[in-house]
Amino acid sequence: YYITNNLRMVSLTLVEEAEQDKATANQFFKDKKYLVSIEWYTKAIEKNPSVPAYYGNRSFAYLKTECFGYAITDADKALQLDRTYLKAYYRRAEANMALGRYKKSLADYDTVRRARPKDKDAQVKFKECDKIVKRLAFEKAINVDSLKKSVIESIDMENMVVEDSYNGPKLGDDFKVTVQFMEELIAWYKDQKVLHRKYAYRMLMNIKKYFETQSSLVRITIPSCNKFTVCGDIHGQFYDLLNIYEINGLPSETNPYLFNGDFVDRGSFSVEVIFTLFGFKLLYPDHMFMARGNHESINMNQMYGFDGEVKEKYSKNMSDFFTEIFNWLPLCHVINNGVFVTHGGLFQEDGITLEDIENFDRNRQPPESGVMCDLLWSDPQCFTGRSASKRGVGVQFGPDVTNAFLERNRLKYVIRSHEVKDEGYEVSHDGKCITVFSAPNYCDQMGNKGAFITLKEDLVPKFTTFDAVPHPDVKPMAYANNLLKMSGFM
Repeated sequence: YYITNNLRMVSLTLVEEAEQDKATANQFFKDKKYLVSIEWYTKAIEKNPSVPAYYGNRSFAYLKTECFGYAITDADKALQLDRTYLKAYYRRAEANMALGRYKKSLADYDTVRRARPKDKDAQVKFKECDKIVKRLAFEKAINVDSLKKSVIESIDMENMVVEDSYNGPKLGDDFKVTVQFMEELIAWYKDQKVLHRKYAYRMLMNIKKYFETQSSLVRITIPSCNKFTVCGDIHGQFYDLLNIYEINGLPSETNPYLFNGDFVDRGSFSVEVIFTLFGFKLLYPDHMFMARGNHESINMNQMYGFDGEVKEKYSKNMSDFFTEIFNWLPLCHVINNGVFVTHGGLFQEDGITLEDIENFDRNRQPPESGVMCDLLWSDPQCFTGRSASKRGVGVQFGPDVTNAFLERNRLKYVIRSHEVKDEGYEVSHDGKCITVFSAPNYCDQMGNKGAFITLKEDLVPKFTTFDAVPHPDVKPMAYANNLLKMSGFM
């Protein structure tokens, strides 16, 4: 036996076995099997909980699976064991950065660069994070949200000229979306071309006006003769979106859809995705539905690529206008008074009713707690009760929480998205909580299937799974924040 630095007696056999478990975990991590690597790091920790590197490595695996809260907890534990273990500062900085907590991230990068003044990577990451903190402070100083005018007020639409050289899709004089326009738009996007900014702005103006009239909770009725399709996260994977349409048909009055948030970010065709979805929403407003996800927010967009992509393909003004529109997206839907559909999940508090959500003032950036936060960020867990979120935002809720919410609101089950699943979907909480994720081979590296759910009047869910399809050679995260790229979020 030997004494660990937390005064626990550990046998030499366990020490050796823990090292073997760590080596196994490292190989799974190298093979991008992050969930399996977490299991093996956990085994190593259980056998010898005194090694900071085990927590640091598991923290990195949690980062790869977007469990930012768990990543921070592991980094904290590593630092409790050894305050000089610099990788833990890196991991904690990266997790806080991913959550938009830039000042906390900056403090940890500062610790690393002071400890390693000759480390170029540490210096560069500190400078990049410092730029973000200063930029946000400047933007806050010049903007007063309550008095801020809409971006569209600064756009001269009347004098925006469509050049003779433009031969792409065009809206008519009334600027209404038609079936022909949508067919031409999809073909245009397949060829990696950009819709003219005049038509893009007109679509955005019209969609904003529409969403402003909607409740935070939208009620949907499925006609007796129709099916209804619910899709999960798309995340800028335009060609996989087209594959869903190939398998299941384009949206129409007889083929309605609900897209359940996280349309953008990570995938590098987010502009194409969002204009395609908005186009069908304008064409079929009563048969095409869209809910806000946690990635329809300014912090996520600035970090994970949508902001950079819009600026590259259009302008900063248009990116700011998207922020205004995303603030008006509904937070959830109820189908046939029986199925509750939201991006993230349920709540940190008991007693929330559909009426509470329906009357909620959503025109804002998501806060870090409360009803709106939970709807966008929360996740289910297999055991009862609630626990701290693995993401660091929202809450994890058990089957008892799900049952209580459903009983209180006379509902049958919950559909949510927000999490990668190997088969594209997962049924939990005794069938009362279903996760659907529609971005196959997420970020070109997860190897998961995508899925969508079809419902009929009886609300019995039918699952369709599908594989990723090829896309042009533009890598995911191509437009993401430089600091995020440097931190290995690829």
